[in-house]
Amino acid sequence: MSSLAELEKRLRHIEDERAIERMIAAYGPLVDAGEADAAAGLWAVDGSYDVEGWHMRSRDDVAAMVASDAHQGLIRRGCCHFLGPAVVTIDGDDAIAICESVLLLRRDDGYIAARAGANHFTLRRLDGRWQIVERKTRALDGSAEPRELLSSGVIGKNQ
Repeated sequence: MSSLAELEKRLRHIEDERAIERMIAAYGPLVDAGEADAAAGLWAVDGSYDVEGWHMRSRDDVAAMVASDAHQGLIRRGCCHFLGPAVVTIDGDDAIAICESVLLLRRDDGYIAARAGANHFTLRRLDGRWQIVERKTRALDGSAEPRELLSSGVIGKNQ
């Protein structure tokens, strides 16, 4: 492979990683702003989002969650969904990413950390852009499953 072709390949890999990192980082600001359609647009049309006890099975389900009274109530009280830096592994048009997250809720005397989570993403390049095919989030509660999500994601293994 020529050095120019190698450089183009490396640049595309870096651009793909950056696009995925940016997409994951955008989730928190979008859901905290109540932008249901924009947040849901991060998912493939039939992409899923699995949080303990709640399995959203489509982009429309994600939009409905953000638009729900429960989520809108969080926004009105003051909240921050913060997703930490993502570790991304790319294989062609497929990728795995993991990150940890914290949900902060406003109280009269400041903010409390209401939840800390492990997030495992399966992504695919569809229609020329990266989209979430599956996201699984589990509370970092000391149990094995969230630790396994994180360790498998660091090595680029699907769950």
